Amino acid sequence: MPVNQDVIITCALTGAGDTVGRSPHVPVTPEQIAASAVEAAGAGAAVVHIHVREPETGTPSRDPRLYREVVERIRETGTDVVINLTAGMGGDLVIDPEAPLRQLPGTDLVSGLDRLPHVEELLPDICTLDCGSLNFGDGSNLYVSTPDMLRTGAKRIQELGVRPELEIFDTGQLWFAKQLLAEGLLDDPTVFQLCMGIPWGAPADPGVLQSMVNMLPRGAQWASFALGRMQMPWVAQSILLGGHVRVGLEDNLYLDKGVKATNGQLVERAVRITESLGSRVATPDEARKTLGLRPRT
Repeated sequence: MPVNQDVIITCALTGAGDTVGRSPHVPVTPEQIAASAVEAAGAGAAVVHIHVREPETGTPSRDPRLYREVVERIRETGTDVVINLTAGMGGDLVIDPEAPLRQLPGTDLVSGLDRLPHVEELLPDICTLDCGSLNFGDGSNLYVSTPDMLRTGAKRIQELGVRPELEIFDTGQLWFAKQLLAEGLLDDPTVFQLCMGIPWGAPADPGVLQSMVNMLPRGAQWASFALGRMQMPWVAQSILLGGHVRVGLEDNLYLDKGVKATNGQLVERAVRITESLGSRVATPDEARKTLGLRPRT
């Protein structure tokens, strides 16, 4: 079994889910998100994955000013960590099941290019590219990312010199990501995030993860995560299959049953699991080299 000996830990700090109010540790303001990033980096995360939220309400946001403040606050501390900004916001479509052409509150659907202004301005090390559409949970919520949107977005990210992290929620999305590579819209090394257990995408099943790993293009770097109580078992599962890992409050609020976690505590737990498997935790500079990123300036 190809156990990964040098593991990059990503911490997904806050996400866009309805978690504010469910835990006092979910960061909301730019100051809180940046502080949580510094905490995660100090605990061993080489990469921080960043969403932003409206400071007054905690609702998800695409405001470039909020991203700028978070990134500036992190960099002002001198913390050495790889910056990974989401570019997945702007794909939410909520429809009326009785009148499907009518959009309901919660819809935030924009073009592929309109999901990238903060990436164009801030030029992070990494930004995400969600590689397909999905029935996102129960009800009538859809995440929309069409082939045309993806081609446009991938081309622009490539022009900017930012490394896309290819977010894969099901096998068909992995198939299409490989098509983007074949069309020259992705550069090596490709970087994949295999997202498991999100209803109704790929289930958090080790056999499904193995199948997806088998589909990856030669030379790809990859990580995987699963939601909720499967987060820490998935750290081990990913390492054992040769991958990197992701933890954080975007995907799971608990350290143990009934015990609310901080991002730093989740990273510390991932570090212990990694080292207990005989692997070592990669530094940010090592992560940059592995993922083909620009050196730190």
